[in-house]
Amino acid sequence: MNNRCFTYALFVVLLMVSGSMAHALDFSDHNVSVGAKGGMSLSRVNFQPSVPQKMIGGMVIGASVRYIEENHFGLIGEVNLEQRGWKEDFKPLEGYSFSRQFTYIQVPLLTHIFFGSDKARFFFNAGPEIGIMIGEKTSSNFDYENAASIEELANSYRQLEQYVEPVHRRFDYGISAGLGIEVNIAPKHAINLEGRFYYGLNDVFRNHKTDPFQGSSSMSIMVTLGYNIRLK
Repeated sequence: MNNRCFTYALFVVLLMVSGSMAHALDFSDHNVSVGAKGGMSLSRVNFQPSVPQKMIGGMVIGASVRYIEENHFGLIGEVNLEQRGWKEDFKPLEGYSFSRQFTYIQVPLLTHIFFGSDKARFFFNAGPEIGIMIGEKTSSNFDYENAASIEELANSYRQLEQYVEPVHRRFDYGISAGLGIEVNIAPKHAINLEGRFYYGLNDVFRNHKTDPFQGSSSMSIMVTLGYNIRLK
């Protein structure tokens, strides 16, 4: 089984697990909280064929609703705004810079597993995520729309199509998983710090055999600081 088939299978399994847990939870003994968070992301695009690149920084802000059982697990639903994309690495060439950034509204549904004391606890979140691209931005210090006419770039055996390739799929889906710690600072009030990894399963650009890229999925690492208020 190749990596893409494995990730599709994992996505389906996580979706089924989340649905089964939601059905099985006993709503007679639970707590519900709402929260907000903000932080930063580091992302890249998994191009096939590959494009030399570095991770690009972006922002993450969002809101969540969390349901928790007393026996160490629950569910989290979120709505987030995240910036993803890539920044090219031009080595050994010098003097060039190019980045392309996409803004997504993302909606993860996460299984929440935690352990610790009433004061502080560690947690693990994992589950499927969907997203929709609502904007994009390109930054460059050269005429990227006519990159093939720049002799140094044209002779560098680099892929150049990604500079102007139009976005084909604004809908995205993938798998998120994260680790973090939560500290209660007052009755029904808590702050949390989480590191989360996202692996996209849908390509941003066209991926037919005649297209420049057969793969262009997103990958990002997010670090966020959140604040939760317990409602029940």
